[in-house]
Amino acid sequence: MRSMCKAGIAGLTAAVFLLTACGNDGSSSSSPSSADGKSLTWWVMKGTNPDATAFYAAAKKEFAAETGATLKIQEVQWADAHDKLVRAFAGGGGPDVSEIGTTWTPEFAAAGGLTDLTQQIDSAGISKDLIPALKDSATYDGKQYGVGWYAGVRAIIYRKDVFTELGLKTPANWAELEQTVKTLKQKKPDMMPMPIAGASSYASAPFIWGAGGDFAKDSGGKWTGSLDSPQARAGLEFYTNLALKDDSSSVGASTWKETDLLDSFVKGKAAMVIQGNWTPKTAVATDPTLKDKIGAFPIPGKDGGIAPAFLGGSNLAVLKTSKNPDLAWKFIKMMTTGDLSKQWADQAGYFPSTTTQLKQYANSPDPLVAPFAKTMLEAGKNVPSAPQWGAVEGDQTVTQMLQSILTGTSVQKATTTASDSITKTLQGS
Repeated sequence: MRSMCKAGIAGLTAAVFLLTACGNDGSSSSSPSSADGKSLTWWVMKGTNPDATAFYAAAKKEFAAETGATLKIQEVQWADAHDKLVRAFAGGGGPDVSEIGTTWTPEFAAAGGLTDLTQQIDSAGISKDLIPALKDSATYDGKQYGVGWYAGVRAIIYRKDVFTELGLKTPANWAELEQTVKTLKQKKPDMMPMPIAGASSYASAPFIWGAGGDFAKDSGGKWTGSLDSPQARAGLEFYTNLALKDDSSSVGASTWKETDLLDSFVKGKAAMVIQGNWTPKTAVATDPTLKDKIGAFPIPGKDGGIAPAFLGGSNLAVLKTSKNPDLAWKFIKMMTTGDLSKQWADQAGYFPSTTTQLKQYANSPDPLVAPFAKTMLEAGKNVPSAPQWGAVEGDQTVTQMLQSILTGTSVQKATTTASDSITKTLQGS
């Protein structure tokens, strides 16, 4: 789920060869008995599920019941995970299965660190049920190297009580969104209609994609930045003009993160904010009086419908160094298609990765669940599946572009700079 560090595919490959030459670095957490097929080691990122003790116990119990093997679980900090996995690829001392962020998977697959699971996924009949954007995130060079475990998506949470007071309906297209901002600005001058956070890079994605643009394009295996296309610029122009032209925001918001957006919303300083589906319960927990005052709606498409929204989460993958690949696949299948998948999603505040399970959330009567699930089901989209995309994230290229636009740089100049940077990074130059 998290953005990876700046290590790109060239750096990763070099690190793998270097560590292979040096041997195991001693960080192994695998059990010596894993080679006999009686145990399996799984790395899971710490913090996604605040209290995972009961879940881990249930996973161990079910795995033992299904396979007769022992599941060994090790939590890894997100900040350490990338480098630990690189060492595992090289030295063979890592886990059999690991949670891997969706934007990490192409890089690790390209470096040869992951097992191709295409045949197993197809044979199990899982492929057709996977959310397309999650399937895409685990695919490199036409082969699938992981299965989506959980994911989240962004939509707009808003003050229902304020909308009711002003007789406003949730906007169904961009023109209506802009008019809603203008009405709120006029009739609720003490609230920001919809602050635009400069450090929330993927909040801009529905507008870039919604106008027909993209972050990068692949032509015969050669990736180039495309934020300077007329379509991407049009989407960014609309999005940033909500702040610059329509006064939906504040100058200070140009450096805000999504946590700052949520804070302003909880404190009654903002009427609408773009947030992930995992945050509304945080808002209510912070201020219980908001429980019946807030709602959510999908970010509208330019001319109606739902705008494409970035679907971020984690895949489960089998490391190429695993001595138990068949057992590892059985574990992944269990974790991504059974009850455990839903249990984890519910506890962590995310959604499962299959269409079958996601439809249950899309039909939920909960007004803070269904709009997000519908967005993920109907309009979830992945970032470019280029091996170096994690390095683009690490460089904060999109964030820097947004912040420069929000502080006075023209969209044309900012997107040219960003696209040039993305091209250089994706091509390793």
